[in-house]
Amino acid sequence: MASYRIRQYRDQDYDAVRTLFARGILEHAPAGYRHFLHSAWAQLGLLVFFVVVRAAAGYWVLGLGAVALALVAAWLLVRSFSTSYVRQALSTDLCDITASYLRVPDSCFWVAEAGGSVVGMVAVAPPQDPAERGVALELKRMSVSKDYRGQGISKALCGEVLRFAQARGYGAVVLSTSMVQVAAQRLYEGQGFRKVGAFSPSLLGSLLCFQIFHYRCDLPGRTAAP
Repeated sequence: MASYRIRQYRDQDYDAVRTLFARGILEHAPAGYRHFLHSAWAQLGLLVFFVVVRAAAGYWVLGLGAVALALVAAWLLVRSFSTSYVRQALSTDLCDITASYLRVPDSCFWVAEAGGSVVGMVAVAPPQDPAERGVALELKRMSVSKDYRGQGISKALCGEVLRFAQARGYGAVVLSTSMVQVAAQRLYEGQGFRKVGAFSPSLLGSLLCFQIFHYRCDLPGRTAAP
């Protein structure tokens, strides 16, 4: 097991952090595509599409070809969903990480370093939901390099956020993660988070049968939320 250390973000980490984040998000696109293909609505839609094209063209080969094109289009949509999210993050809070997380009250950004390289990252900030502000902080931008997973880095990064929030008197930490990030869900649940909601982030997300899960961890010494 490689040794690592958790430290606060520095300006020289900028490119490594942005690259790590982008790779971490894009690697979930295949899982999102498989989820879409396994949904009953997708399978029914592909079947109906095949039958309609087969009936209109008179050839089953054309029907299969049309379905193949539909599958390619679905993959491009799933991929564009991930790339759009990455572009949005890189152009907002991850565009100026120091200003977004190190110069804002009750915010911070940590990296995990191993062998002189950044191999993990996590941030904390006041949540966007007005109902949570002043009560909870939000864990954001968690990512660990594929080559360094299974070594406790994610757990250590999550622990930094929980300790940070508790030290500042907050009663909870909240976060959002996608339904296809199963390993992340197991990690958060093992750290005391519980799922408290789910939603589709956009019309495209609804069409792709894609949901975001909202999690909450009530911190020791504070009254748990209902």
